[in-house]
Amino acid sequence: MLLGQYEGTLTNKQQISLPSKFRQILGERIIITKGFEHCLIVVSEGMWKTLLEGTEGKPFTDKPAREIQRFLLGNATFVELDSKGRCVLPAYLREYAQIMNEIVFAGLSRFVEIWDKKAWKEQQSSLSENAVSIAERLSREEKDE
Repeated sequence: MLLGQYEGTLTNKQQISLPSKFRQILGERIIITKGFEHCLIVVSEGMWKTLLEGTEGKPFTDKPAREIQRFLLGNATFVELDSKGRCVLPAYLREYAQIMNEIVFAGLSRFVEIWDKKAWKEQQSSLSENAVSIAERLSREEKDE
């Protein structure tokens, strides 16, 4: 299971180095794409269908499913990690996530998010303030189903 957080940096060559604990699970061939809240999502090649959850089986005419697939899959890139777990992070992904230098890798069970460190701290601050209300809202939604 992918969990925890690790800090890293974007090198002058626009490379990142995936933490070894995540590499052990994800493997050397990964997929990186845009995520929500201006972070990036990293999945193993074998788990790419995780990106399609909620859209599989929907007809091509279902516009929301098409748009999410376009957002996630249309912005995805296959990446081969080198022997040290490094890869070049494409410019369009760096720009989307506003990654300048310091980054945070966050393991979220089946995938990893990559955040600009400043944005991660802001996200964590917001989550800390709202965690109870978010949990309560999820509980209500489960009861309504």
